[in-house]
Amino acid sequence: MSLVAAAALIPFGAPEAAAPMVKTQAPGFYRMMLGDFEITVLNDGTVGLPADKLLTNVTPAKVSASLKRAFLGLPVETSVNGFLVNTGEKLVLIDTGAASLFGPTLGNIVGNLKAAGYQPEQVDEIYITHVHPDHVGGLMAGDKLAFPNAIVRADKRDADFWLSQAMMDKAPKENQEFFKDAQISLNPWVAAGRFKPFDGDTDLVPGIRAVAAPGHTPGHTTYQIESKGQKLMLLGDTLHVASVQFPDPSVTILFDTDSKAAMAQRKKIFAAAAKGGYWIGAAHVPFPGIGHVRSEGAGYAWVPVNYSAGH
Repeated sequence: MSLVAAAALIPFGAPEAAAPMVKTQAPGFYRMMLGDFEITVLNDGTVGLPADKLLTNVTPAKVSASLKRAFLGLPVETSVNGFLVNTGEKLVLIDTGAASLFGPTLGNIVGNLKAAGYQPEQVDEIYITHVHPDHVGGLMAGDKLAFPNAIVRADKRDADFWLSQAMMDKAPKENQEFFKDAQISLNPWVAAGRFKPFDGDTDLVPGIRAVAAPGHTPGHTTYQIESKGQKLMLLGDTLHVASVQFPDPSVTILFDTDSKAAMAQRKKIFAAAAKGGYWIGAAHVPFPGIGHVRSEGAGYAWVPVNYSAGH
């Protein structure tokens, strides 16, 4: 058979062997400008949250219905976000993710920081919203300080609570791991003289202010960032499940140290953000976790940031 005849037997446009699936996501960073400040959201990864079992002051049926309206199921794949703020004078990281403390799906803050064009050595200051493992775990890289030139700051009430052996001993056994993880993550910074707690509302560097918001933990803190008349409030764990707690901010979570105080803070913060129309960013709102809040009925609606290519 001639080559021409053989070629005629091959189906036109027959595909070659299929390319293997990659099955990984793009680097998790998102950049925006806030006045003269550069904001880079860093995704630490996601973790499955059994929201029907963890959310309180609500029925599991209502949780499931709210998730269904958002085309979500259980467990809810929940983002863990950190926020890198370059003021032009200081490079500030707000929350550090979980590192290895919550399993293999998290621990990407440093990798995404590098993908975003920065190095851990460049971080000047680290501000912690609260001393839970998914916010302080990334302070350490094994037995080394993950950000070797930084200082760490958090409200003294949170440090006093989570670093206390006496408080850990009094805590229910199922909660003691939170204390152990906090101490593993933060005590090396204390020992190195690199932890500098603050007391409530505090101006930290020009343009960044700590605002006390206790409830989720005793020293839970939000951070107000302002430049050239633009404002971003970083809410930490003011909420955990956007599709449930924006429509109904009275929904609380088992992780709250004081659920009534946490609920009051959430209602106050949502109302102020809706009235003020400024940006908010949250640790557990789907990446990149930045957007606006508007009033809707008896609750609120979340309006995510419109994607920008950064022109």
